[in-house]
This record gives sequence, C-alpha cells and structure tokens, in this order.
Amino acid sequence: MKILLAEDQAMVRGALSALLSLSGEFEVIQAADGDEALSLLQQQDFDLLLTDIEMPGSTGLELASWCQQHKPELKIVIVTTFGRAGYIKRAIESGVGGFLLKDAPSDTLIDAIHQVMAGKRVIDPELAIMAIGEQDPLNDKERRALRLAAEGKSTAEIAASLFIAEGTLRNYLSEAMSKLHASNRIDAARIARQKGWL
Repeated sequence: MKILLAEDQAMVRGALSALLSLSGEFEVIQAADGDEALSLLQQQDFDLLLTDIEMPGSTGLELASWCQQHKPELKIVIVTTFGRAGYIKRAIESGVGGFLLKDAPSDTLIDAIHQVMAGKRVIDPELAIMAIGEQDPLNDKERRALRLAAEGKSTAEIAASLFIAEGTLRNYLSEAMSKLHASNRIDAARIARQKGWL
C-alpha cells in the first residue's frame, strides 16, 4: 500500500514513517509541507494520504478538498494535535475517512488505516463529540484572506496572492470580521483559528 505522508515537523514525520514502514505493508513517501504534498499528488498515484492539518503552504484540509475533486478514490486520514470542532466538520465534508489525534497509540493508527481502506470512517470518539459544535460562518474566500492576514501580509500582498482587487479583498475581510464579531482582521483570524475554522 502506497502512502503519502504530509507532515511539516521533521521528527514527527520521521517517527510516523518509521512506524508505518516497520509494519512491512506500507510504502511511505514523505512530504515536508502541504505544497510538496500537492505536487506529489499531481505526479503520482497513492492509496492513502496521511496528513497533518496545519502546515506551511496548503493545509491538510485544502489537500483533502483537492483530492475530493481530482482524486476521489484516494483515501485520507488526518492526524493532528488540534481537536477543533471546525476542523472535524470540514474534514468530514471533504471526504476524509479518518481523523485521529497524534497522541493516539501506534496500533490505533494502523488499525484506522485498514478500516479507512475498507471504506469505513474512523474518528476519535472525543473528536466526534466536538464536531457537533458551532457552525462555521466563513466561506473559502474569507478563510483564505484571513489566513494570509494572520501571516502579517499587507492588503496589497493578500490581494495579489488571491488574484483579486484590493477593494474585493477589503469586502471579504470586513464580511469575515462582521461574522466573527471581531474588531479587526487580526482579531478575526485569531477567533477563526481558535475555533478551527482557518
């Protein structure tokens, strides 16, 4: 079974890769961030994507959305330190088959991979309960704008990154601030990140 492992923390990536390789049933290809993972997904075929959520470049949820559109047969398992309700809901909507916390026992991960490959969905029970939480009010455009704002980029830089006019960007940001009852765009990004909506 060929697995693409996308994880930006080198030590965690190495440990997960070693763990999976030791079982003797997985071939593991590593990606150090979301953009490298996306590039590999476009070039090769994999049976499963095992990904973190928060990474430089494309996030694990963005990778899942891309796979849903371009490689719907690819199975996806997310391993994360963040058990935020917004993440879980978006992961489920993006067709993710498994959602586990990184501190789960190693045999839990291998069992989850087998279950997901068999067409089942595996979500950590604590996370499943959290997923019943609040509804995410942001749309994808607002989410992308807020994520770039949180990185400290200027209005001009964000507009250029998203290929939109600065006026359009201001509308996205003010809409997001209004939905989140935030005083400014940095505050909006902080609130959205805490809730797992970024």
